[in-house]
Amino acid sequence: MLRTSLLWASENPFLAERLPRYRFVRKATKRFMPGETFDAAIGEALVLQEKGITTTTTLLGEHLNGLHEADDVVAHYQEDLRRIGELGLDMEISVKPTQIGMDFGVDEARDRLAQLADSTDALVWVDMEASEYVDRTLEMFRSVKEEKGNVGLCIQSYLRRVEKDLEALMPLDPAIRIVKGAYNEPDSIAFPSKDDVDRSFVELTRTLLRARKNGAQGRVVLGTHDPRMIEEATRIAFELGLDKDHYEFAMLFGIQRDEQERLAQEGHQIRVLISYGSAWFPWYMRRLAERPANLWFVAKQLVG
Repeated sequence: MLRTSLLWASENPFLAERLPRYRFVRKATKRFMPGETFDAAIGEALVLQEKGITTTTTLLGEHLNGLHEADDVVAHYQEDLRRIGELGLDMEISVKPTQIGMDFGVDEARDRLAQLADSTDALVWVDMEASEYVDRTLEMFRSVKEEKGNVGLCIQSYLRRVEKDLEALMPLDPAIRIVKGAYNEPDSIAFPSKDDVDRSFVELTRTLLRARKNGAQGRVVLGTHDPRMIEEATRIAFELGLDKDHYEFAMLFGIQRDEQERLAQEGHQIRVLISYGSAWFPWYMRRLAERPANLWFVAKQLVG
């Protein structure tokens, strides 16, 4: 019930417009994002890099009013990439399909993703949004991957279709980031049970790690804070005889910082997602919905 309520709030335009005005709400977001500017993201990335932790960054915001806004997003990310290069940061970018024009057509989004891939030698990650965008996102990703190479894709373990989608992608030897998923989907599309979502996450992990064992080069990035998923991934890798450099863990800024540092100290590859931007409310609600226990951390911050 709590998760459903949080997901409902993430899609409510009235709440998105009103609640961010309140100081206590803005204070609560500090748990998950250091600020609304790229400078704030860079500052934290430099601190994390000193600890052996790499980063990914994303500009928050989804649906656009026109393709001119998609062009602005591309230009914004290109400037980010320029500054990342100047600083020598191991930081990648992750973009949402609707940020780069997907609502106006697959070709429009594809062209802008290709522009970003041309702007860097690093990997450009493509986030996965709600289920209605999955087919179009896969089409866009496949096209740019075949032409440019340096793009990676996020997949969501709560979708019933995801194992077949991954199977179809495997001939591309893709870089894949697995997350559990946090959109309000009907039971016919997404697993309602956490146990089923976890099982799917483990099976996707197993598929990708087996591929690495068999010579695949695509990166395997496991987006989770769940100790059980971390334990399962390390167990599968051990059983396959894979070293720690064959997979990575991805975590959100501000969540389980001690665990992030512990894994890094043990030789695991850790990449922390640092989000920024003014359009943070829907994203913030989905982060709480992914793990409602995060509400406890927020409450402690507010009274601390």
